[in-house]
Order: sequence, then structure tokens, then C-alpha cells
Amino acid sequence: MEKEVKKIYLKDDGVFPNSQLPVLFYEDVLNIPALFPATHVKNLFSDNGWSNSWDDGIFTYHHYHSITHEVLGIYKGETTLKLGGESDAGVVGAYPGGMNYDMNYGKPGERPGTDENIKEVPIPETDPVDGLKGSLQKLWQC
Repeated sequence: MEKEVKKIYLKDDGVFPNSQLPVLFYEDVLNIPALFPATHVKNLFSDNGWSNSWDDGIFTYHHYHSITHEVLGIYKGETTLKLGGESDAGVVGAYPGGMNYDMNYGKPGERPGTDENIKEVPIPETDPVDGLKGSLQKLWQC
């Protein structure tokens, strides 16, 4: 049975650019174990080609990455996630193929360089949750 994945389109607000691709929201897909939940999520992402991972909370300041996609896996707590905003939860993040990432804060001078970077970010070869058979490739029309 295929998981339902919600697509969320974010618009450029003049300060924070965005990709033409939607955010993909996978709800209740991680099957988190009681022991070592962060390691479980890191391993799931890594097994599916998403690495260079970290384990922490979500930054409380607005930021974005212009050179790679990012996956966030909430393994502890509950939160209402404001993309780019405040959130108090245990989170693992990772990047397709272990890509490095940049940090941008919506400051003057970041654009138009980050706009050009975003246009060049390739679509990942694998879905972070389901690998080659995941929803990402279908929903992002690879």
C-alpha cells in the first residue's frame, strides 16, 4: 500500500526564495523504536542514499539551503512545524548523496546567487524513506 504524501507549495516572498518543487510531507511513516530512535532514522535515510546527517532540534531562526534538498525526520515529541520557523522536537536531518549544504538567512546580497543555485539543485535519485520505489520520484516527476 502506497503512503499518502502531501505536497506543500511555498512561494517566494521576496526575501526567501523557493524551489518550484513542493515540500513533500510524509506523515506517520517512520515506525520509531523505543531504543535509539535517532539512529534508526539516520540509518533509514542513509540506507536510502540520504546522509551527511545531524541530530538536533530545528533552528529557531529563518534559514534556507540553496545547493541541496534536505529531509527532516521527527523522531521525538510533537510539533507544529513552521518551515523556516520555530519548533521544539527531536529531529534528524540528511541530504541526498551526503551533499554539503549552505546556510542562507534572507540577508541582502544573498540573491540572485541563491536563486541560480536553487535552479541547479538536481532531483535526488532516491526517496529518503522508500529509496528507489518512493513517492519523491513520482511527485517531483523525475
